[in-house]
Amino acid sequence: MLSRVAHSLYWMARYIERAENIARIVDVNLQLLLDIRHLDEKGLADYWLPIVQATGDEEGFFKLHPHATGHAVTEFLVFQVENPNSIVSSIFQARENARMVRDQITLELWEELNRLYWFARTPTARQVWKDSPSDFFQQIKASSLHIIGIIYATMIHNEGWWFAQVGKFIERADKTSRILDLRYKSLPEKGLPTAVNQTDVLEWSAILRSCSGWDAYKSIHGADVNPRLVAEFLLLNEDFPRSVRFCVTDLNFALRRISGVAEGKFCNDAEKLAGRLVAELQFGAIDEIFEAGLHDYLDLIQLKLNNIGAAMFNTYIFQPFSTLEEEIMVQQEEQQQQSRKDEL
Repeated sequence: MLSRVAHSLYWMARYIERAENIARIVDVNLQLLLDIRHLDEKGLADYWLPIVQATGDEEGFFKLHPHATGHAVTEFLVFQVENPNSIVSSIFQARENARMVRDQITLELWEELNRLYWFARTPTARQVWKDSPSDFFQQIKASSLHIIGIIYATMIHNEGWWFAQVGKFIERADKTSRILDLRYKSLPEKGLPTAVNQTDVLEWSAILRSCSGWDAYKSIHGADVNPRLVAEFLLLNEDFPRSVRFCVTDLNFALRRISGVAEGKFCNDAEKLAGRLVAELQFGAIDEIFEAGLHDYLDLIQLKLNNIGAAMFNTYIFQPFSTLEEEIMVQQEEQQQQSRKDEL
């Protein structure tokens, strides 16, 4: 498979996952404000700023907006094309990456992604947002999940599909860790909080809903919502499909399907780093994580995920050509694929 194709499929899947994750984060936090009515102007700023920080876009946000108000944050995360990680930007970039490999994806996938793209770029999206933000987010989430299902059900599960899985699970694990980190300032630097009040329960419940984990969590722990159980569920649960452990396990599996290397061995740095992180999560204990500091631990998880992504790119995407003949052959194949795509 051409590295260009692998690159586009990887980022297509990441951007689809990113749009859906951002939609859930903003939607849940808008709804949470309905339950927290006592916030003054400073309290609202303290409420919205962590959401921008959780997406890793704080620096970019303050280049465009002087203050972290509800309007500024939602505009930045939903519609602002100057923010490369906004919902609209993510949809545009997912569609562009799919267009680059149109001959590698199915008609059903292209039609649904194209439909979502045209919805996002027309005034209809703004009108739906104005009438009901909840309906707007429901459309984004439903279409994103539909696309994820189409990818699974209609694409051949070959190398390209596995590169898409790598992108999806890196993005999902990263966003789950960032969502869990949203309310870290309400926790002590190290150790568990001594008491949990009603506001804390609402905020940690919102974290679960932001990860689509509320019903799954209740099936295990009932209505007992506290930081320790929520963090353990979102980090270490082996069965919940959005937990960090589940995502990293499937990420590790996808990398090995690409290379053909068996579990317990590795042939490149991406597999080594992924396998190591799987083992850390398998044998991790939530009390030890809190004792070391949940915020620092989540920062480290995000760094390790970034390193896995970088190692994967160095292995498969940025490979140097060994001979001039090989470079010419690859260029000719790319030109042939581009010609076939232009004829469609």
